Amino acid sequence: MSSNESNAPNHFLRQIVDADLASGKHTKIITRFPPEPNGYLHIGHAKSICLNFGLAQATGGECNLRFDDTNPEKESQEYIDSIKEDIHWLGFGWAGEVHYASDYFDQLHAWAIELIENGKAFVCHLTNEQMREYRGSLTEPGKPSPYRDRPIEESLAEFARMRAGEYKEGEAVLRAKIDMASPNINMRDPIIYRVRHIHHHQTGDKWCIYPTYDFTHGQSDAIEGITHSICTLEFEDHRPLYEWYLNNISAPCKPRQYEFARLNLNYTVTSKRKLKQLVDEKHVDGWDDPRMPTISGLRRRGYTPASLREFCERIGVTRSDGVVDVGTLEFCIRDDLDSAAKRAMCVIDPVKVVITNFDENTVEQIELPNHPKDETMGVRSVPLTREIFIEREDFAMEAPRKWKRMAPEQYVRLRGTYVIKCDEQIFDEQGNLVELRCSYDPDSAGIKPEYKVNGVIHWVSATHNVPCEVRLYDRLFTEPDPEGDKERSFLDVINPESLSVFSNAVAEVTLADAEPETRFQFERQGYFVVDRFDQKEGRKVFNRTVGLRDSWAKEQQKN
Repeated sequence: MSSNESNAPNHFLRQIVDADLASGKHTKIITRFPPEPNGYLHIGHAKSICLNFGLAQATGGECNLRFDDTNPEKESQEYIDSIKEDIHWLGFGWAGEVHYASDYFDQLHAWAIELIENGKAFVCHLTNEQMREYRGSLTEPGKPSPYRDRPIEESLAEFARMRAGEYKEGEAVLRAKIDMASPNINMRDPIIYRVRHIHHHQTGDKWCIYPTYDFTHGQSDAIEGITHSICTLEFEDHRPLYEWYLNNISAPCKPRQYEFARLNLNYTVTSKRKLKQLVDEKHVDGWDDPRMPTISGLRRRGYTPASLREFCERIGVTRSDGVVDVGTLEFCIRDDLDSAAKRAMCVIDPVKVVITNFDENTVEQIELPNHPKDETMGVRSVPLTREIFIEREDFAMEAPRKWKRMAPEQYVRLRGTYVIKCDEQIFDEQGNLVELRCSYDPDSAGIKPEYKVNGVIHWVSATHNVPCEVRLYDRLFTEPDPEGDKERSFLDVINPESLSVFSNAVAEVTLADAEPETRFQFERQGYFVVDRFDQKEGRKVFNRTVGLRDSWAKEQQKN
């Protein structure tokens, strides 16, 4: 075992896997990641990816990627492509070719016929309403379908008619014959096949009947030789059905299903249906909107693969449901970028400063470290000119108590260079501040003057800069549990301030050639990334990944 393997998380599933290898039950671990291609992957899937691929990786095994494509009406190639890209981006690779549940449709169909022939499945013509009525409840047993005891030959003939397209959707289904009195409702003669007259993105028009997830899942695991079929806890009640199918067909092997607690993150929804609603109703700008909890959204916001893997490791793998604070996710990206991101200066909401005693023809190159704690990152040269921009919020006409920025007649240091004093303020007719006129102390660079300096602010030359658009992202919802109040819709608690766009921002000239997905710490502003896709009329677009500290928690405490 390598050092990386020995340091792998020792959660209960890892202990099970290690025990199975030690006992000789398995000589090689084979797991699988089986997403349905009906949407983009989200942060919860990242946990599953890290778990399934990580277990295989840590034990010298393999992990398959298998698309559960049994519901073609909601699936698309776009989702398939995005899922593959997300897995690779997170740093994992699957064993062999990509698998599809549809690869096994012929075998699944043969096993369905086997169940009918053994008297363990039948074709039923109850309507959906009738089926719900016959199913019973958690406190009352179900009652058998009037078609349950039809002759085997009749069910075989009816199933063949379903396969031939002679029934409309809803007119016939194939059901397993198990136990209508079972306390586990999943065992009350569940549906195996439904009629669906729809084109499939992999098999075309070959099929007009499609197997259910429960019938497909275990059998696909068996075909692929999966040793540990790892699911989230909501599938625990499905495990008896998973095992019943495998025990009642001629399966090549019998995988074992294990469950773990899914990831619940506050201020977040991870239901694919609700995420799709956010996209379809244009509450966000697509599946990869940086406010979305999708892997592609987090990537576009500036999260790194390492930070997501660290997050998944930090929250652990258990069987106990709980809610993880989104602050933990934000901590992981801050921790990663603090050491990895170069520093730069960007003025998001600029106001002009004229340094009146600075020569208008002079461009002085100020040398600044790319990282204050890592000399190996080198230095950069930033031009200082007579006219510069500072943040509008860094000036106050009446300085509040403990003010550490610019105010009339007070001194402030420009990051990495001189101390300046605000001598005059110019306003337009509406009372808006348009310019500050200041003087600088030419002897103050690199030394501590005898007079009081009120603080340090960042700046960008007004004549040598990179025009850019800066997008400040915040949490998409204002409530920790957006779905907690059943009297309202989760849409009612969308944060109206989840996105603020500053189109007139300016960045230092060193960012002119910054490539998409390059990350920086903007001095005093937070961590930012060059947007993967957007460039506005030649302007760089920077997305804020996260602030320098958790200001959200403080604001919530105030409120």
